[in-house]
Parts: sequence; structure tokens; C-alpha cells
Amino acid sequence: MRTINQRAWFFVLPVLALVAFNALVPMMTVVNYSVQETFGNNQFFWEGLGWFEQILRSDRFQAALGRQFLFTFMILIIEVPLGIIVALSMPRKGFWVPVCLVLMALPMLIPWNVVGSMWNIFTLPKIGLLGYFLNDVLGINYDMTQQPLSAWITVIIMDVWHWTSLVVLLCYAGLVSIPDAYYQAAKIDGASPWSVFRYIQLPKMKTVLTIAILLRFMDSFNIYTEPFVLTGGGPGNSTTLLSIDLVKIALGQFDLGPAAAMSLIYFAITLLVSWVFYTLMTKDDAE
Repeated sequence: MRTINQRAWFFVLPVLALVAFNALVPMMTVVNYSVQETFGNNQFFWEGLGWFEQILRSDRFQAALGRQFLFTFMILIIEVPLGIIVALSMPRKGFWVPVCLVLMALPMLIPWNVVGSMWNIFTLPKIGLLGYFLNDVLGINYDMTQQPLSAWITVIIMDVWHWTSLVVLLCYAGLVSIPDAYYQAAKIDGASPWSVFRYIQLPKMKTVLTIAILLRFMDSFNIYTEPFVLTGGGPGNSTTLLSIDLVKIALGQFDLGPAAAMSLIYFAITLLVSWVFYTLMTKDDAE
């Protein structure tokens, strides 16, 4: 009978302890602020669950949460199918494989604030190349600084450009792991390209697709830097996502109690939806 050596955990425990400390201390501080009120001078007064009730009943919070869910839904229905299509189109062997992989990885290497600044300059109606081309060349009335629809389209396209590569690379990793014998058997049976995708490629990509969907959900649902740099939440509040509204309450208004309660609700929603996603996508494997 094979014995399993558990002593390797001693090398991991210091890292786990450090991560737990860096996560638990801020979390405890947030929980502390969420149940108290302060008027300065480091004086706190017990508030209980009042801030949570106020946030959940707030029209401002509900509107921001709705915009956040809409943004995340749009991102997932665009980036996941697009990532699969691009991954299927990439070569499996030859010189172009490393070229395609490098090109796919390039957008993800750009810092988030730089991406927002790039797209801000690129899409401005007067000085931006895309803004000038759409307005003056094609005659399309486009101004993301004044039109909510234009701002939404710009934010979504920016995120698709920045993060579809992650889905592509994960799906590509799943595709290259499929043995050639599967394709040879499908060819002998006369399977169509759709049948090959449905019964061979898609099942083999299920694990990486689960990871891709979870990562893209959590990242898009907690996105802040790119849309804030691009639009600042405007025009008006049209692109004020939940993360942007949270920062406005915490740093702009300095309402620490409501901001702490909102951040915990935000965290709970992210955790709950991620758990539902994971449970549904791994249900067949568990059965």
C-alpha cells in the first residue's frame, strides 16, 4: 500500500498563513465598520445591521447592481463564444502557433489603467482616431462623453478587446490536449465538423470553459479601473457600475459604514453567483 507524504504541507503553510493574514485583517476591519457609525476622533457608535438594510433598500444601489449584472452578462455572452471560435481557428502545429499565442497574450499584458487611457484617447470624438472615423468619415453620431449608449458600447468593446484572449488561451489549451486518435475515429465514422465540435471538442473543453467563465464573471463583476478611466461612470450615471459607486461612497463621500456594508454585500453576491455557476457546470461530473 502506497504511503502519502504529508510533510510537503509544511512548505505551503507559511504562504497560507501570510495570505490568510493579509485577507482576514482587512475583512475584519470592513466588518467592524459595517456595523458601526463614526463621527471622527476615532469614536464609534453601534449601528447593528442598519447600514445593510439601508443599502439593500437604496434605489442607487439597486440601479448600480442592475448595471453591473447587465455589463457582466454582455461580457460573458460575447467573450465566451468569441473565445471558442478564435481558439478553434488557431493552428495546432507549425510556425504560426507561437506567433498566435504571443499575439493573444499581448492585450492582457497591458495594465488596466493604461487600457482605459488608450481607449479614452482612441474614442474621443474630436481627437480620437475611432471617434473621428465614425463621426467625420462614416457620418455616425458617436460621442461616448454625451451619449449613454455610445459609452456602454465603448466600455463593452474595450473589455472584449482586453480579456477575450484569456478565454482563447484557456480554450486552446483544452483543444491541444485532445489526442489525434479522437479526430481519426471521427473521420472514419464520417462525422461532420459540428459533430466533432459537439461530441469531442466541447466536452474536452468543459473544464477549461468552467474556469474561463468563472474568471471572466468574477473579473467583470468586480471591474473598476478600465471603465472608471474611460468614462468616469458617465455620462451621468449611465456607466456607474457597482464597483465605481462603492468607491464614490467610500472615498468621495467618506461614508465608511455604508461603504463597508455595500462591500460585504458585493462580496457575498460575487461568492454566491460563482458558487451557482460552478455547481451547475460541474453537476454532470458529480452525478
